[in-house]
Amino acid sequence: MAAASGSVRLQRCMVAPAGRHSASLIFLHGSGDSGKGLRRWIKQVLNQDLAFQHIKIIYPTAPPRPYTPMKGGISNVWFDRFKISNDCPEHLESIDVMCQVLTNLIDDEVKSGIKKNRILVGGFSMGGCMAMHLAYRSHQDVAGVFALSSFLNKTSAVYQALRKGGGVPPDLFQCHGAADELVLPSWGEETNSALKSLGVSAAFRSFPGLHHELSKAELEALKSWILTKLPGETERHDE
Repeated sequence: MAAASGSVRLQRCMVAPAGRHSASLIFLHGSGDSGKGLRRWIKQVLNQDLAFQHIKIIYPTAPPRPYTPMKGGISNVWFDRFKISNDCPEHLESIDVMCQVLTNLIDDEVKSGIKKNRILVGGFSMGGCMAMHLAYRSHQDVAGVFALSSFLNKTSAVYQALRKGGGVPPDLFQCHGAADELVLPSWGEETNSALKSLGVSAAFRSFPGLHHELSKAELEALKSWILTKLPGETERHDE
């Protein structure tokens, strides 16, 4: 079912920087959503786009595929899961295909003149999980990773990759709603602790009363973190 990764070009929507483009952020949606849908949701929560002076935001859309938790129904998902649980194997075949497809997206930014250490990857729910696979298994030279309402399975290939060592992994910014009943907060906390034990500088922010959703406080915290990882270039005045 999986298409050859080289032939897949993801649909995407973008928010251009207001000024000179010197950094990029790839923001991956949750299962069943789309790039346009995630951008629209963020805009509703913030009452404006998530936007920066110097950072281009890319919202790609996962290609439709059969999704086992929906009894094989077709959905826009980054990969398949055997079930929504942290205590089962990962569907690595589909994860690995999408890692290559998203690598093409990173490569596009590099070809346009953006350095890898000026690219952030992250996402909501399944998108955050996908971002962790992408960065920690294939692109440890990106600027950082963020994961909102996300988790890794207990035997994740991400942990195996980090155990092999070899370099300093990118920092992680994790947020989770304390009232999330779909992706339990304990799954997010366990993921954070495991990554810390493997050398990742990992922050975890819990938001009381928040379910499996985004909030303004969470997105404002994310925006501040993004700017610490991708600061604007200071202007030089040669007079």
